[in-house]
Amino acid sequence: MSVAIIDYGAGNIQSIRFALERLGISAILTSSKEEIKAASHVIFPGVGEASSAMTKLQSTGLDTLIPALKQPVLGICLGMQLMCNHSEEGDTKGLGIFDTDVVRFTTDLNVPHMGWNEVDGKGVLFDQIPANSHFYLVHSFYAESNENAVGHCVYDTTFAAAMAKDNFYGTQFHPEKSGEMGARLLKNFLQQ
Repeated sequence: MSVAIIDYGAGNIQSIRFALERLGISAILTSSKEEIKAASHVIFPGVGEASSAMTKLQSTGLDTLIPALKQPVLGICLGMQLMCNHSEEGDTKGLGIFDTDVVRFTTDLNVPHMGWNEVDGKGVLFDQIPANSHFYLVHSFYAESNENAVGHCVYDTTFAAAMAKDNFYGTQFHPEKSGEMGARLLKNFLQQ
């Protein structure tokens, strides 16, 4: 197994690396198209702002590479959001993998939405994860619920907390910061 973490200057890379190491997996951090294409699994992380992150992807050609990948790909937080059609954050055109848009929370609740929340998940990512398990989130924008949603969370409104389509997966939450359930989800992804 070879795991590539996409390096485009936006991400919580060390937490992901440590989480994978706890599972016995050594991952490479790379922006090389060849290394990404050769990996058995790809993780597309993201902590940051959508328009600047997309600009970085476009400057390296990763914006065309990622949607063309054939191996399992996991987008995390901003990574998942960039896999959608469009984000209100910076009026950003996404990669169009998931057919939904990303919008800003409009709520009287605190934004960003930060902390542990229940996620109602199904499908291969949530294998052996009890219903309504808690995962760690920190975000001001969210993907609207859609036909690719395999996990939902409620923060004033119901949103897509996890998505899956073909070989592409995404989580709004951070599995690398979500303890035992997050580790199980990463393991499930790596078994695809």
